Amino acid sequence: MSKRPNILLILNDDMGYSDIGCYGGEVETPNLDRLANNGLRFTQFYNTARCSPSRASLLTGLHPHQTGIGILTYDSGPEGYAGNLNQRCATIAEVLKTAGYRTYLSGKWHVSSNLTQPTDSWPRQRGFDEFFGTIIGAGSFYDPNTLTRGNDNAEHEARAPGFFYTDAISDEAVKMLRTHHQQHASAPFFQYVAYTAPHWPLHAHDEDIARYKGRFDAGWDTLREQRLEKLVRWGLLDAKWKLTDRDPSQPAWTGAEHKAWLARCMEVYAAQIDRMDQGIGRILDQLEADGELDNTLVIFLADNGACAEDIPENVTIDELVNKLMIARSHTRDGAVVRFGNNPDLMPGAEDTYQSYGTAWANLSNTPFRLYKHWIHEGGISTPLILHWPQGIAQRGEIRHTPGYLPDIMATVLDVSGVAYPQSLGGRSILPLEGHSLQPAFQADLEQRPPMFWEHEGNSAVRIGRWKLVRQHGQAWELYDMVEDRTELHDLATQHPDRVADMARQYEAWAARCGVLDREKVVALMRSQGVTRAFWEDE
Repeated sequence: MSKRPNILLILNDDMGYSDIGCYGGEVETPNLDRLANNGLRFTQFYNTARCSPSRASLLTGLHPHQTGIGILTYDSGPEGYAGNLNQRCATIAEVLKTAGYRTYLSGKWHVSSNLTQPTDSWPRQRGFDEFFGTIIGAGSFYDPNTLTRGNDNAEHEARAPGFFYTDAISDEAVKMLRTHHQQHASAPFFQYVAYTAPHWPLHAHDEDIARYKGRFDAGWDTLREQRLEKLVRWGLLDAKWKLTDRDPSQPAWTGAEHKAWLARCMEVYAAQIDRMDQGIGRILDQLEADGELDNTLVIFLADNGACAEDIPENVTIDELVNKLMIARSHTRDGAVVRFGNNPDLMPGAEDTYQSYGTAWANLSNTPFRLYKHWIHEGGISTPLILHWPQGIAQRGEIRHTPGYLPDIMATVLDVSGVAYPQSLGGRSILPLEGHSLQPAFQADLEQRPPMFWEHEGNSAVRIGRWKLVRQHGQAWELYDMVEDRTELHDLATQHPDRVADMARQYEAWAARCGVLDREKVVALMRSQGVTRAFWEDE
């Protein structure tokens, strides 16, 4: 019997649907483009709108609330919202290990509430033979908090000359693959690479930033139109799906102030993605050198839509640094870090801590509306690239078959021929929620089972061409995804019976999966002293 396929799962952080080159963006991503040109691009794949829930769902094939990660890795009360990967789920790594896979993780974890002490929700305890990365979800790219090797704190490694977290993630993945080939070549591997780029803060190398000088000077309005034109021309989107309006809170580019600073923000954001793509290139080079690329299923996607958040103004520096552990107060050489989106301070360097803002996030999510947190298309739509020369004969084709994060575990197990367990290590495991995408490798599928989402009271269900969606505290909206994927024409009043039926199906799913009313969760978070920025309405 030939060796089972290797799996390389690459996830990045807070990136919009249309940022990378092969999805219409201005960022130069030759390595991702190469994977797309020699594999498949999916146009209607969805994440779960937020960092931790998406990771929990991706890794387990379940819905976030079933895993204990209903919101983030902060204890929000009852089961489903404990902020900790629970024992009722199994990770891809845990399951693949039962079939002889070696398992490796380089990068962000963000599914454990304990950030400093190893627990049963840390990577080594959840199936990974080796781990290098961060336990927390964000932080300085020059000096990340919670940097860990195995189960041991490794923050001292960031003091090495030239350390940069994106590079370290890539380089460690390369080392893991090289060592695997030298010591375990007869075994298949599962390599999970979880970048924090391009999540804020805006940190990037000067040479990468310089590559994008002037690239965004046309402004968000013109660039949104240009991106949509490419997406339609390339067959990724339908011409009848019209561009959503600019976010109403943002000015036209022609009327925007501080254009030089605004353009610099997007230049740094682009440089963050560029640096990630460079690292992906080194990983692919290692696979080629080892003769493993053809038998490796490479999966690339993002954890949520683009992020419209500014650096929180209602959170103290002490909270950011010492409680949330997502920042440093000083650089490695002792300079004070300057927090906040100050137009007098250009982003990129270690002593800055900024984000790129709503208008650029609106560009990143072209042509959709809303962002990370929300379940409208801008919040959950992600690029999905699949590349596997031995298993996917088609090259450069596009698939419009819808799918979402629970499908990744199902797909990985399907292609590897590994059975999903009913129990693992003496503990009972919830049944798999996803469905394999392998049947779509050959051609688009005519139908798939319903898909459900909930995050912070924002909710949706998609059944066939219909999507029922609502923002927290607002009425259900109904959209025909065949005619109007950009969600411009709410048809709820025209189809009350369909709305009622889909809402009933949503409520049944929510009850089964442990989704709680948003108001109850907020009350619990208030009572437990969770930082206000993580429960107040967006």
